[in-house]
Amino acid sequence: MGPLEGIKVIDMTSVLMGPYATQMLGDYGADVIKVETSDGDVTRQIGPTRHAGMGPVFLNTNRSKRSICLDLKKPAGRDAVLRLIASADVLVYNVRPQAMARLQLGYDVVSKVNPRLIYAGVFGFGQDGPYAAKPAYDDLIQGATALPALMAQTSDGVPRYVPNALVDRIVGLTAVGAICASLVHRDRTGRGQRVDIPMFETMAGFVMGDHMGGLTYEPPLDKGGYARHLSRDRRPYKTSDGYICVIVYNDKQWENFFAATARDDLRRDPKFATFAGRAVNIDTVYAELARILETRTTAEWTDLLVKADVPVMPMHDLESMLQDPHLVATDFFPVVDHPTEGKIRNMKVAAAWSDTPVGPARLAPRLNEHGEEVLREVGYSADEIAALVRDGVTTTAPATRN
Repeated sequence: MGPLEGIKVIDMTSVLMGPYATQMLGDYGADVIKVETSDGDVTRQIGPTRHAGMGPVFLNTNRSKRSICLDLKKPAGRDAVLRLIASADVLVYNVRPQAMARLQLGYDVVSKVNPRLIYAGVFGFGQDGPYAAKPAYDDLIQGATALPALMAQTSDGVPRYVPNALVDRIVGLTAVGAICASLVHRDRTGRGQRVDIPMFETMAGFVMGDHMGGLTYEPPLDKGGYARHLSRDRRPYKTSDGYICVIVYNDKQWENFFAATARDDLRRDPKFATFAGRAVNIDTVYAELARILETRTTAEWTDLLVKADVPVMPMHDLESMLQDPHLVATDFFPVVDHPTEGKIRNMKVAAAWSDTPVGPARLAPRLNEHGEEVLREVGYSADEIAALVRDGVTTTAPATRN
């Protein structure tokens, strides 16, 4: 009964960016039909598995969906997906638009089948520039939007990618917002439309929103970069027995920190006394903070800083995060029973609505688990479905596992 109940989404995406967006739409109540090839989404094969084709990346990016296999290169497969599209509200794809055109599933075609359709593409580059037809991956876009260069500035000088599919997830989130905005427009006007969400432009704005700096002005006032973010001592701080995450940001927090640590000398130092002074001398400020935090244990600092109302959090690893007391109390990682994979650790939907509560509609599907069901819903008879299986357009439903 989520806010998107009654919205039907045809999900022609794979890997991570598109599936992350469509999973969120499904979690919010939409009926998401995932169209896969006979080999399935490649993320089915990533990571340790109990059964082939049901890896953790897939399980955590494809819940709240139904799965159908269709060979879109065959006329009957294309016809089947057009029948799905005819009754849909949204189509999401993440191949290059040129590939959709080759499949004869470009917006010029599908908008005639369904003029109310929101046709949402998440792909590499805007279609009005020289990169329009280039392939794009998370790593490539990270590099092209300066993230490795910024990482090098803050560490040992070696460029590195962020160890997370940051681009895919940010662009996926952006796509959810764009799709929901398009649905509002359609409800007001009755008209669908094409919406492009390019990775490069989305991330260029995301990164440069922080780091444009003096490049904002013409002529430039500096070479860009947000000094606080680029300070080498902006990092988890070493304590006498581990690490801790601390940010002392505004004047009140610094006053509390000076009092808690009896550092009146810093309160009188113009480099530390005001927000403006700290901003200009941020490397000096953070280096001194790092030296101070090495003098006590993590537990001692946590207790002291909480009492002083100075923002502090633990530095978790992947395993300890599962035991964080807040996440345990909110049951963020519930252990649930998957119909075929047994007990798995799920993740809650982070957003909450007062009137339309949300949650996963179903756990991630096996390949083509709902194929016959979906085809019957758009009018295929048992004989027609059998013919599609015989001709290799789709496959039979997967066998039930004990």
